[in-house]
Amino acid sequence: MTDQATEAESDTPDIPGKPTSASRTTLSHIMTHNDTNLLGTVHGGVIMKLVDDAAGAVAGRHSGGPAVTASMDEMVFLEPVRVGDLVHVKAQVNWTGRTSMEVGVRVLAERWNESTPPTQVGSAYLVFAAVDAAGRPRRVPPVVPETERDRRRYQEAQIRRTHRLARRRAIRELREKRAAEGYED
Repeated sequence: MTDQATEAESDTPDIPGKPTSASRTTLSHIMTHNDTNLLGTVHGGVIMKLVDDAAGAVAGRHSGGPAVTASMDEMVFLEPVRVGDLVHVKAQVNWTGRTSMEVGVRVLAERWNESTPPTQVGSAYLVFAAVDAAGRPRRVPPVVPETERDRRRYQEAQIRRTHRLARRRAIRELREKRAAEGYED
């Protein structure tokens, strides 16, 4: 962080924190034949869109305005989703920075016509940046974890952030080194 950023932050009044539950949401959707891939199961891209939609709603709620997807980490598909499954996408803010938020998402599926409990079929972590009307980053309220589970998710999100930044730095340094050595990628 630069001195200029530190000065700008000190000029901005503190934003009150919001509890995890304030923006938590569930999006539900029944899967149809329009959602299938060539194998006859629901296309992963359809699930990813639902994940992004739910996470975007949570990020917008938490930040009090527009937020854009900056990255998606660790999208994991655990089980196939089938036509006729009722899919529930549960999302919450796990961690906040100055202008960004990590949103954790769990994807559950159950048969639309059965009374069996839903099965977890996927999960993902997304990073959103809050933006103003001109598309510039804007500050977000801190998230206030309420439960032990929320506190664990907050700590894990900090680890993922550290890894994202280290990976980005290592790649940038490698590219700079290769460019200095005369390699054109």
